[in-house]
Amino acid sequence: MSVEGMRVEARADDAFIDEVHQVLDVLWTSRPDVDEEDRTLFTLAVSEIATNIVEHARAREQISVRLDLSVDDEGLRAVFFDDADPALIDLSDVSMPDDDAESGRGLALALATLDELEHSGEAGGNVWRLTRRLRPGA
Repeated sequence: MSVEGMRVEARADDAFIDEVHQVLDVLWTSRPDVDEEDRTLFTLAVSEIATNIVEHARAREQISVRLDLSVDDEGLRAVFFDDADPALIDLSDVSMPDDDAESGRGLALALATLDELEHSGEAGGNVWRLTRRLRPGA
C-alpha cells in the first residue's frame, strides 16, 4: 500500500510549519500500520528541515516552499523544494553542537533519524530529500 501526492505549498513562515504538522497527521491517519518509532523520528526530521527553511527565510525576502510526502511499504519520503538562494551546506560536516548551544541541532537531528538526507542547491532554489526506511517487523 502506498500514499502519494500529499503536498503542502506555502510561503516559508510559521503557518507553513503548522501545515506540515497537519499533513503529517493526515499521513499517519492514512497509514496506521507505520510503527510509532518510525512516525516519531520521521516527523522530527521533517519538522527540523521545515523549521530550518523558515528560519533562513526570515532573514530574506519571502520564500516559497513545497513539501511532497509519500509512504510505501519500504519507507517514508519527504522532498522539500524552495526558491531561496542555494544553500552552501556540506552535510558530511554536520555534527551535534555542544549541550549549551542555542541553535544548530536541526540538521544533526535530521541526519540521526533518517537513513538518507540529501541537499542540492540549484539555480532557482534548494531541494531537500529525506528518506526513512521502515524497520522490518515493525
